[in-house]
Amino acid sequence: MARYTCSFTVSIKSDHLLPLLVELLQDCQLDIQYYTGDYIIAREVPGHVPFPKLIGVEVLIDKSKSTEAETRMSIVIKNEELPLQLDNYCRQMFEVIKESIENSRHWHLIESLAG
Repeated sequence: MARYTCSFTVSIKSDHLLPLLVELLQDCQLDIQYYTGDYIIAREVPGHVPFPKLIGVEVLIDKSKSTEAETRMSIVIKNEELPLQLDNYCRQMFEVIKESIENSRHWHLIESLAG
């Protein structure tokens, strides 16, 4: 199972972040399956790649460490394919979503830590 994680600190209130993240994930061709005030689950829509390569995304907004000026969040992107190659499909989608978050015009990126 391929799995990639990243943590971000962005300059936006946590209350404003959730709807913008939902929109950003939808722009990345992901279907929002579940969300609460601090958690989002999204899945890639079937049809473009084989089922084992379909990615799932989990986003956790850390409200306990949020301030008026900044919010921390973590994302996990995973699928069922074995990461036999460094540049596998899950990694490619991870980079697309990571860059979308880092380059969003809705907030200023303070910190990004990929794991």
